[in-house]
Amino acid sequence: MLKGTKCCQVDAIVSIDARGQIVLPKDVRDKAEIKAGDKFLLIRSESEGKLCCLFLVKAAEFAGTVREMLGPLAKEILS
Repeated sequence: MLKGTKCCQVDAIVSIDARGQIVLPKDVRDKAEIKAGDKFLLIRSESEGKLCCLFLVKAAEFAGTVREMLGPLAKEILS
């Protein structure tokens, strides 16, 4: 889990339209500071071979987390 995050809270119930799109409510977008054009990773979790959860993670946040986790490891490997 990302440092400083807490899990889990339901903020909204959303529907998928006929084109497969989901609209995130404005208050959720505002809280998450989501703007048009932001990129996300869609991460899935499976339980007993069935898809059970989908997570959206801002691509920029994920990149920072990967750097944070892999940076010390890379430094250790390279030294």
